[in-house]
Amino acid sequence: MKTRLGRSAIAGIGLFAAEFIPKGTCIWRFKTGFDIRVDKDYPSRLPEPARTFWATYAYQNHATLKYVLCADDARFFNHSDTPNTTCVEDPEGEETADVALRDIEPGEELTVDYREFDTDPYHGFAQSTSPRR
Repeated sequence: MKTRLGRSAIAGIGLFAAEFIPKGTCIWRFKTGFDIRVDKDYPSRLPEPARTFWATYAYQNHATLKYVLCADDARFFNHSDTPNTTCVEDPEGEETADVALRDIEPGEELTVDYREFDTDPYHGFAQSTSPRR
């Protein structure tokens, strides 16, 4: 499935469908060896600006408290209280996929509810406009 980055009406840069995405389609999947999963203390040990990068683009999993950084454009999913994708969790508690909740049209921004998977989904931003992930 093809996606593209573009200017988001939600916040900064967003991830957009470049083709029709049918309901139930897996849009992103965590890939060991490509995506990064680190212990909860890792980001605090980094120098600036790396620490800011992690705060902006990584998230902390509710169940494991480990941080996850998507190595691809999935880090540009923006938050929505009414998202068009959802996370599907694996048995170890790490989400393995973002799946389309409904048919998504080309040009539509891909969104997810950060509260599903992040211990701090808003990171100090207004609840309806959190730009992270």
